[in-house]
Amino acid sequence: MITITLLVENTARDAGMLGEHGLAWWIDTGTHHVLFDTGQGMALLKNAMRLGINLESTDAIVLSHGHSDHTGGLEEVLTVAKHATLYLHPRATEPKYTGSDHKPHGRRISVDFVEKNAFRLSAARVEVTRVPVEVVSGVWTTGEIPRINDFEDTGGRFFLNAAMTRPDPLLDDQSIFIPTAKGLVVVFGCAHAGSINTLGHIGNLTNHAPIRALFGGLHLENATPRRMDATMKALREYHPEKMGFCHCTGFQAMRKLWDEFPGKCVQTQVSSQFEFPD
Repeated sequence: MITITLLVENTARDAGMLGEHGLAWWIDTGTHHVLFDTGQGMALLKNAMRLGINLESTDAIVLSHGHSDHTGGLEEVLTVAKHATLYLHPRATEPKYTGSDHKPHGRRISVDFVEKNAFRLSAARVEVTRVPVEVVSGVWTTGEIPRINDFEDTGGRFFLNAAMTRPDPLLDDQSIFIPTAKGLVVVFGCAHAGSINTLGHIGNLTNHAPIRALFGGLHLENATPRRMDATMKALREYHPEKMGFCHCTGFQAMRKLWDEFPGKCVQTQVSSQFEFPD
């Protein structure tokens, strides 16, 4: 039995749960535990305790990319998950900023603990890699994702410096996929590489195994109509059985996804849990 629980997300509905702009997933394979992202740091440990999830049992921690809403809780969780191996892309430690033309300087969205490699002093083991890795039996990272199609971009204005003169291609973006007997379960962080680029890459890695379920953020908040339409068309071709999108997907995109895929989209917020028997 594979169980996926959402520990951190923008919204929380159950009593005692905390919401924050961020993302963290708990993946329980029955024999191993993987934490995918860590939120901003205010909610992860509290929500895990409330849900009865023992973060001390974490075998692997995977960072989807270096933004603070996915890495901010890393320092705190490493004080608990003392035996976990940390997996990240080498460019996840770069300085990261976002901003607009209306402001002279970008807003920093990286954290010192990651940017200064302080995690190396706390983690039991660190794997910095660009390639796909099986972090525990049956749970894989995508590694760096090729940017193939002509309609997807990083989903926003992201930079490597405060002056906003060096665009960040976010090559550190990666997702997780889990092969099951009925197809792949894919979990996105923010899909800055593009959800369709990501699914194409996973297809190449798995001999184009069918897609069973999709979860996570798609970063379609700023998507053009062309990108939105092309994304919906491509997703239809994958025939996913279940989709739980959240976080940075965007309200307009969420509405369109629920309209385009009736009966397949599910509400996804803190404490949401999804089980896959085989």
